[in-house]
Amino acid sequence: MTGIFDSFQRPINYLRVSVTDRCNLRCIYCMPLEGIPLMAHADILSYEEIRDAVDAAAGLGINKVRLTGGEPLVRSDLSKLVQMLATIKGIDDISLTTNGTLLAGCAAALKSAGLDRVNISLDSLRPDRFRSITRLGNLTDTLAGIEAAKEAGLQPVKINTVVMAGINDDEITDFARKTIYEGWHVRFIEYMPVNGNNSAASLFLPASEIRRRLETLGELSPCRSSSGNGPARYFRLSGGEGTIGFITPVSEHFCSRCNRIRLSADGGLRPCLLDDEEIDLKRVLRSGKGAAQIKELIKEAIARKPQRHHLSADCVLQSRPFSQVGG
Repeated sequence: MTGIFDSFQRPINYLRVSVTDRCNLRCIYCMPLEGIPLMAHADILSYEEIRDAVDAAAGLGINKVRLTGGEPLVRSDLSKLVQMLATIKGIDDISLTTNGTLLAGCAAALKSAGLDRVNISLDSLRPDRFRSITRLGNLTDTLAGIEAAKEAGLQPVKINTVVMAGINDDEITDFARKTIYEGWHVRFIEYMPVNGNNSAASLFLPASEIRRRLETLGELSPCRSSSGNGPARYFRLSGGEGTIGFITPVSEHFCSRCNRIRLSADGGLRPCLLDDEEIDLKRVLRSGKGAAQIKELIKEAIARKPQRHHLSADCVLQSRPFSQVGG
């Protein structure tokens, strides 16, 4: 693989870009009900500034971009940004992480603009519980977004489910059955104790326990993901067209194969999601110094990537909200 490597010889080819810190939901593991102090509009990177950052990153070997938030679809005319990124030489995969509530109305436009695929966050299949977890959401909206994404050809549609003990862990097999009978691609994500949540340890459920509970449905056979090169390990149940993935940031960290850096909504380059170190890219983007200076800061961020994070089930990090740095 050609491109750029960090100081631990990990190839870095993936940039996650938070396009906004705003969200139309208040998920219990992400935001308080009253929300968080929002960034001023002038502090948020413009689409043109994001394009310039991605263009410079592509020149270093970055070829995959994921748009995140907050909720990226609350930012107006996101398809305009997708179209801008799709024209950048070297970028061959553009994806989106969304809660899906606004996706039904724009999935086709995003696909036409150049979006390749979507990941949709969905933590419950029960309307009342979905409302309780998201505080503001309606399950029907997210389900409509899933169907619209499939119809638009944003495949594979991956479903991200954060498993929380005592809250939604009794739905693990319900989600898994969707991979057998409806061809869903479900990824179970370990709950991460971040943002000062004192009840974090009690909510954590390791992937090993999730897998044990799935044994009632049959054997999990290892398989490859149909796209992407993220941290999940994939399996398939007998007779299932869909897949089951496990993302294990706590019990089995995947730092040794981390291939990404992050750009926050206000232009901070973050070498690691779970480390507070950032490099101010916005200053250079707005200084008019050009692509060479942007590339130097991106290379600096990559060089500063730590060997691993130090998150554990009983270690609560005090950090920027995920809604600002792209989760």
